Amino acid sequence: MKTKQHQWALITGASSGIGEAFAIEMASQGYHVVLVARSEAKLIQLAQRIERMYSVKAEVMAADLSEVLGPQYIYDECKKRGIRVNTLINNAGFATHGWFEQVDGLRQQEEIMLNVVAVTNMTHLFLPGMIESRSGAVINVSSTAAFQPDPYMAVYGATKSYVLSFTEALYEENRGRGVQFLAICPGATETSFFDVVNAEEASVGKRDTPEHVVEVAMKALQSGKSYAVPGASNYWTAQLARFLPRRLILRVVGGMLRPRQQSSKVQPRTP
Repeated sequence: MKTKQHQWALITGASSGIGEAFAIEMASQGYHVVLVARSEAKLIQLAQRIERMYSVKAEVMAADLSEVLGPQYIYDECKKRGIRVNTLINNAGFATHGWFEQVDGLRQQEEIMLNVVAVTNMTHLFLPGMIESRSGAVINVSSTAAFQPDPYMAVYGATKSYVLSFTEALYEENRGRGVQFLAICPGATETSFFDVVNAEEASVGKRDTPEHVVEVAMKALQSGKSYAVPGASNYWTAQLARFLPRRLILRVVGGMLRPRQQSSKVQPRTP
C-alpha cells in the first residue's frame, strides 16, 4: 500500500484562503501537492514555501477553470508530469450578489462554469484512477448557501446546492469502492471571497478561519461523513430549512442578503 509520501493531492483555488489552507494541511501530512489557480505568481510563492517547510513536491499549474477546457488541461498536464492524483479538492469558486437581472450575465455564466461544470469535469476526469486503485478522496467545497434558496445570490446558492447534491450522490455510488466523497459547507470565512463579491451584506454571521474549515473537513473525512458544516451556529442555521416553512426561510434569507443600495439599471455584459 502506498504511503502518503508517495501520494498526490490536487487543490483548485489554491492561491489563497481555504485552498491555500488545504494545500498546507495536505503537505503537512506528507502529500505532494498540485496547486491550481489563475495566479501563477502566488502559486509559485506558495509552492516554494511548502517545499521548504514540508520537504514534499509542489507542482504549479496555472489555469482558469471557468473555461470549458480548463479541467482537461489540468488532467493532461498531470499525466504529462507523471502525477497520479489520490486526493482531489475542488475548492475554486466565487459568488455574485445583487438583483439577478442587474448582475452581469457573462459573470454569472463564469460562476456556473467554475462552481458547477469545473467541479463536475474535474471529478469525472480524476475519479476513474481512484476507482482503479480502490483508494482516494474527493473533497468538494460547498457552502451553507447550499441548504436553502438565496435571494440576491440566486446563482451562487443554486451552484452550491448542486455541489452538495452531486457530492452526496457520488458518496453513495462509491461506497465499497475505496473512494471517499465529502462536501464541506462553510459559512462566512476570512478569505478574499467577499472582496470578489464586493458586498458586505453577503457575509452572514461571524467569519470562520480557513484553517478551522480545513480541520473540520479532515475530521469529517476520517469519520466517513458525506458532508460537514463547520461551526455549531452554521450547522443549526443550515438545518432550519428542514423545519421551517420555505416561504419563511426565503423571507429571512432575503432580508439578510438584500442589497443595501438598489439600482434600476441593468449591468451591461462585459466584452
